[in-house]
Amino acid sequence: MSRLVVTLIVVVVLVVGGLFVLSGMAHEKPPVRVEKAVPLANLSN
Repeated sequence: MSRLVVTLIVVVVLVVGGLFVLSGMAHEKPPVRVEKAVPLANLSN
């Protein structure tokens, strides 16, 4: 095989492998409730 074909195959394998690695890292975190005290003066506006 020519050097160009080997280089293209290596690049494609690296890109596909990188996509699998990045897709494995993407994990959504569940939303966290944050309760905050609100003074009554702010509610009257």
